[in-house]
Amino acid sequence: MNISLENNAQSTFHKLVIEEGIHILTFQNNTTDNQVFEKDIHLDFIQFHFCLKGSGQFSFNQGNYTLDLGDEKSLLLYNPTKNLPLSVTVSANSWMVSVIISIQKLHSLFSDEANYIDFLTDDNRDKKYYQEQSISPSMAVVISQILNFNLHPSVKKIYLKGKAYELMGLYFNRPEEADVEQCPFLIDEDNVRRIRKAKDIMIQRMAEPPSLQELANEIGLSLKKLKEGFKEVYGDTVFGFLFDYKMDFARKLLETGQHNVNEVGLKVGYSTASHFIAAFKKKFGTTPKKYIQSVNLI
Repeated sequence: MNISLENNAQSTFHKLVIEEGIHILTFQNNTTDNQVFEKDIHLDFIQFHFCLKGSGQFSFNQGNYTLDLGDEKSLLLYNPTKNLPLSVTVSANSWMVSVIISIQKLHSLFSDEANYIDFLTDDNRDKKYYQEQSISPSMAVVISQILNFNLHPSVKKIYLKGKAYELMGLYFNRPEEADVEQCPFLIDEDNVRRIRKAKDIMIQRMAEPPSLQELANEIGLSLKKLKEGFKEVYGDTVFGFLFDYKMDFARKLLETGQHNVNEVGLKVGYSTASHFIAAFKKKFGTTPKKYIQSVNLI
């Protein structure tokens, strides 16, 4: 694994080659000034950029064309006809992660399901492609883990490789856009509306969520349809989704510096600090206290 690092007291830029055809770039600008980072990227590579907090701006053609990337947004860039060298201005107090992957590598990962990915189809694979979308709670967890891992050097390569693959899997997992012929549940708009209501209920009451049966009764679906429908629409179980959401919500509260660990744990439904700390470490690979320190000191 090749690693290079540029940093000052409060700003870091890591470039990591985790295997042939996959690079990870991490940007953490904890200063009060904008920071500019640059890297040459060949036209054979697709760029996936994720802004965990703050914002950034990508510049092309010597500054004649720019694209903004906002808080909790992602940006996919691919142009098979010309190189797209990276020139990104990372705003003050912003964190970003980029996964740069060769088209050959990405296509090999989806070779059996190429038609599932628009720009991997035979008709589109040689066309320019641009897409912006929101970062899901589960994606935010993985991005934070990439930024804040604290592991022995001997396991960093396999850890980051796994996280890069996990992030790509979550990025392309869009069950809400699935083919209705393969997901008959999605044909019924009323069913989908009820499932979305279930999601809203769990978020609103995350500190004291209802049981699955109580939730099913409240939205007017059977327990079986609730479980199956939620998985189809959101790609996860009800409580799997809620856990990711709670951990991401907790991460944001900790970053404000306005709440201690106990207070954050209570806000997301943990009656004891030890249970919250264990849950947070399971998701982010570090304790809340160490995470706060990383936010303040990196």
